[in-house]
Amino acid sequence: MLYVGKAKSLRQRLNSYFQDPAGLAVRTAQMVGQADHVEWMVVDTEAEALLLEHSLIKEFQPRFNVRLKDDKSYPWLAVTVQDEWPRPAVVRGRKRTGVRYFGPYPNAGAIRETLDLLLRSFPVRTCSDTKFRRHQRLGRPCLLFHIERCSGPCVGAVEHEEYDRMVADLIAFLGGDTGPLEKGLTVAMQEAAGSLEFERASVLRDKLEAVRAADAVRQMELGRPENLDVVGLVEDELEAAVQVFHVRSGKVVGRSALFVDKVEDLTPAQLMERILVDVYAEAASGVPRQVLVPTMPADAGAVVEYLEAMRGGPVVVRVPVRGPKRALLDTVEHNARDAFVRHRLHRTSDHNSRARALESLQHELDLPDAPLRIECYDMSHLQGTDYVGSMVVFEDGLAKKSDYRHFRVSTVDGNDDYAAMEEVLTRRLTALLAEERQRERDVGEPGSGGEGAEGGAPEGVPTRRRFAYPPQLLLLDGGLGQLNVGVKVLANLGLTDRIPIASLAKSFEEIYRPDRSEPIRLSRQSDGLYLLQRLRDEAHRFAISYHRTLRGKRMTVGALDGVVGLGPKRRSRLTEQFGGLAGLRNASRDELLGVSWLPAEVGAAVFERLHTPLAPSGPAVRGEGVDR
Repeated sequence: MLYVGKAKSLRQRLNSYFQDPAGLAVRTAQMVGQADHVEWMVVDTEAEALLLEHSLIKEFQPRFNVRLKDDKSYPWLAVTVQDEWPRPAVVRGRKRTGVRYFGPYPNAGAIRETLDLLLRSFPVRTCSDTKFRRHQRLGRPCLLFHIERCSGPCVGAVEHEEYDRMVADLIAFLGGDTGPLEKGLTVAMQEAAGSLEFERASVLRDKLEAVRAADAVRQMELGRPENLDVVGLVEDELEAAVQVFHVRSGKVVGRSALFVDKVEDLTPAQLMERILVDVYAEAASGVPRQVLVPTMPADAGAVVEYLEAMRGGPVVVRVPVRGPKRALLDTVEHNARDAFVRHRLHRTSDHNSRARALESLQHELDLPDAPLRIECYDMSHLQGTDYVGSMVVFEDGLAKKSDYRHFRVSTVDGNDDYAAMEEVLTRRLTALLAEERQRERDVGEPGSGGEGAEGGAPEGVPTRRRFAYPPQLLLLDGGLGQLNVGVKVLANLGLTDRIPIASLAKSFEEIYRPDRSEPIRLSRQSDGLYLLQRLRDEAHRFAISYHRTLRGKRMTVGALDGVVGLGPKRRSRLTEQFGGLAGLRNASRDELLGVSWLPAEVGAAVFERLHTPLAPSGPAVRGEGVDR
């Protein structure tokens, strides 16, 4: 089975697939090319179609369907309600029937701290069934009974009715309904004190304090006693991270985490539909009355119908736009972003994963050696102004930031990425050849001691080589056009046989190599593709940040350039005092004249400059060489 999908009109859905492959997305064309027949099943409602689609995808794991991977690392607090004497326990992994689950919690330490506090108010058993039966046979309780953390059901020290009431109160607390419990304990404590039963009152007081302390462990509250779930989503082209915060009685009582392998080309709305169906197909915490999402799911009516069938009551799915719920959604998305970063860093920090990535690239790209040093290049500009290039370096699969370089493009006017890329590559590779020749001369110097020998370099020759190491793979951000530029530069400098080159197109994550008519498409689970993505994204970030820095400086300097008496130090101090160029433009003449350390005539000149239209100027002058 290659793919499972649902459709209101089977004819229209199939017509969208069986057409000219040139008009299809790459993954869709691949799927259609491998398919040999179509099967279908008819159901009565859209909600049934959603449930059937989920079941088939889970059972057969089709290659071209999005796959959600549950993060099993989060612990749950489970209450075995099916047992004669129910007990709470910290569990992970697959959910079982006959068990109530609460959470999941951020870590096992937090859940055990909460459970320890709760046992002071609800002394139910926490021992295993084997230990429980052993003490039944012995006729004596364990240590937990003697320290008042267990009511002793194994020896008949508590009535069944009383024990069941404690379990019910514990479940109510874990579900977020703490108000009635606190009120009941308070009333009972006051009645005991009024009846002069001070010992019993002190016990009830301790239970009340324990309940409040355990409730304080919950870190966030909504402000109103509502039951809802909040779904946060962060994604890139290949993966997505999902966080679900479970709010019960206005308090966050747990969270769930999922990671999505985006095999299909899905819009955010389509992805949200798949996430909601999968999350609530086997939701241990149930389906709440309200679900908050960052974007409405595709076919929202069918999704709501599906959720209402799972809950057995009305469900509302909506996107909050303001207020506490919007703030909570922002918090959940922030958690999803952090989880996504940790997920990617886990692959980065794994030496075996990096080794597999390098071996995969050597094999799939037909490289002579494993690319232990990879250099990636990207360009950034705004309508042809402040044109810059970036060079990032990864060695052994890890970023080597000391070798990162910025380039200010100086020979290109207007918007021409190919010419800018040619200039940057030419300057970098020319510097490589120059330093190699310098190194050869150094080695030939009598008494030089060769490269790296302390005190052996000739006077005036730097011992640190900035560009002396050629990459085992030169990667360009772009498609076939960028690759052709890189091939041209390597040929002009005689480096074609020494430095392998490739380009990575962002649209379909296709890799272009010289002398290959078709792009290379690595598996979306490939460690090699993941490494190339990180390189491309880092080069893009590095270029964008430098471009913004230059643009900000140019705008400030250009607006205040030529003001008599306003040098670099005064200009920097002035813009800092007023919060930037925008603050200076909004300042009145009197405010500028009132700056104690600035001469009045300079303040007046600044005001006139900022409020007098300037004639259009020519292109900004760009520096030469490499910025260090």
